[in-house]
Formats: sequence, C-alpha cells, structure tokens
Amino acid sequence: MAAYALRRFLGLVPVLFGVSLLVFTFVRMIPGDPARVMLGQRATPEALERLRRELNLDKPLFINLEAYRETGRIEKLFEAQYPAYLARILRGDLGRSIFTKVDVAAELKARFPATFELTLGAMTVALLVGIPAGILAAIRKNSLADLLVMTGALVGVSMPIFWLGLLLIYVFAVNLHWLPPSGRLGIGTEFQPVTGLLLLDSLLKGRPDVFADALRHLILPSLALGSIPAAVIARMMRSSMLEVLSQDYVRTARAKGLPERVVVYKHALKNAMLPVITIIGLWFGTLLTGAILTETIFNWPGIGKWLYDAIQARDYPIVQGGTLFIAAVYVIVNALVDLSYGLLDPRIQYR
Repeated sequence: MAAYALRRFLGLVPVLFGVSLLVFTFVRMIPGDPARVMLGQRATPEALERLRRELNLDKPLFINLEAYRETGRIEKLFEAQYPAYLARILRGDLGRSIFTKVDVAAELKARFPATFELTLGAMTVALLVGIPAGILAAIRKNSLADLLVMTGALVGVSMPIFWLGLLLIYVFAVNLHWLPPSGRLGIGTEFQPVTGLLLLDSLLKGRPDVFADALRHLILPSLALGSIPAAVIARMMRSSMLEVLSQDYVRTARAKGLPERVVVYKHALKNAMLPVITIIGLWFGTLLTGAILTETIFNWPGIGKWLYDAIQARDYPIVQGGTLFIAAVYVIVNALVDLSYGLLDPRIQYR
C-alpha cells in the first residue's frame, strides 16, 4: 500500500503543473489591465508602463523570443511571466497581492482555518442528516418515511444556498434572535487564536465563553452549506444500502435469525459505505475550496470570498496562488479517499 500511495501522490505533480498553466493562462484572458485598475483611468502612459515593469507584466507570457534573438542566450528565452511564476512556486513563493502587497501564502494561512472550520461544520451536518436518513429510507423502502426522505433530499438539492442562507438569517437571527447572523465571533469579543480554528483554540485556552460564541456563529452557515451535501449523501446512502441488502450474505444473515439491527449495521452498512465515502470525500474537497455564496452571505472570512474579490480586481497573484492551493487540497483529499477504501474493504488490494 505504501508503494501505491507514493505513486498516487507523485501523480499529483503533473496535475498541479497543468492547473498552474491553465490558471495562469485563463487569468490573463480576463478583460482588464491590472495597472489601469490600480492607477485609474486618468493615469499617464509613463506611469502605466512603469507599474507594468514593476509587476512583470511587460514581458511575454511564456517565452521571450525577442530577448533570445537580441542576445543569443538560451536562458533569455525563459525571461517571461510564466517561467518566472513557476520558479517562484517551486521556491514556495506564491507572490504578493498587487493591491494590498500582502504575501499570498500568509493570507492563505490566515484565511484557510475559517474555511476549514466551516467545512467541518457543514460536513458534520451533512453526515448527521444524510447517512441516517439514507439508511432509514432503504430499510423502509416504499414507505412514508422513504417518501419523506427522498422528497427532502430533492428539496435540499434544488434549494439555492443563497436563498436558504437568507431564510435562516431571517428566521433564526432577525425574528427569533436565537443565533447571530454573521461573522465568527460577536462584536467586542477579545480572543487571540492559535491555530485559527476558533472552536479548538477556545478549548485549548480554556475559554468556554468563546467556544459557545464561535459555535453559535457556526450553526447557520453550516446548515446552509451542508444542505446540498446532506441531500446527495442521503440519496447515495439509500441506493447503496438497497443494493447491499439484496446480496446473498445479507439474506443468509437473516436466515440465521440475526436481529435486523445486527444485519443492517454490522453486515450491510460497512459495505454500503464504500460509494458513500467517495461522495463524502468529493464534497469535503469541494467545500474546502471555499464557498463563495455562503461566506458572502454570512460575512465569513474564508478563501472563497477572498478569491472572488481578487478576480474582480484582476489581482493575478491572489487568483493564481489561491487557485493552485485549492487544486492541491482537492486532489490530496481525493487521493486520501482512494487510500481509505482498503481500510473499509479488506478485499481491495493496492498494487
């Protein structure tokens, strides 16, 4: 398994290289000039040219044929934007924001814990709702419970997140005043995080008041973001469980007189979880990339809203560095999901 895992992670290198190339190309296809955006419409040509030189935007994108022809030196061929960008990535440098001059890697480090915490909250909601609902629908096929679960799953998949988020805020924050409408902590709460994960940090520092406050702020965005994964997991869990319950070994277990609870949860559930694990991993990786709508509605300081603002501002370093980071997280999560199959089903052999 170790050899397979090594090959699997080495295979991620060309994937990330391809992502960097595509992102670099597509970002520069976005209409607009970053220098013009920064200096305004009244900027002089001299000022624009000077800023483009500072930002390395005056060089060709991929290869510098002009410099090579002038000097005849092969290294001049690579004095272009993409080779310089790739060289910085290999050194671990994602660049600096064009507008704020903040290091992109440092900003990612500061914002990713918020997105990670929101993802954990959303996936907790999805798992607590989706898996039991799917099992219930499978063991009571064609019953009222099955109909209600499938109807709820259809509504969950179809409901726009921005509408659900606003509805949750209106009901639980505006009308009932049970939960806060936005942010990660209440106004005036003084707390210095360690890891950036407020729930964990509050426990490490012995601050139950901060833990309760952070948990209250996490509930509404987690419910909104976890609605679609919960619906998808419920449908997949039902389908997988129905397939497993029709297998011969399940009928044999029932014929031996085993209680239905033992048949379902001991014999069927583990095998039924294999395709569900794939869905869980895909959604976990997807949510880790940042939920723009949810983070915007609930004013959550994660990477989704940050990248959206950077795209609008033509802030190339943030878009490139953030997207490459997102791609790396997504492919690593999927690789870990593949490796987890062997732990769930010993019949799976990695070679």
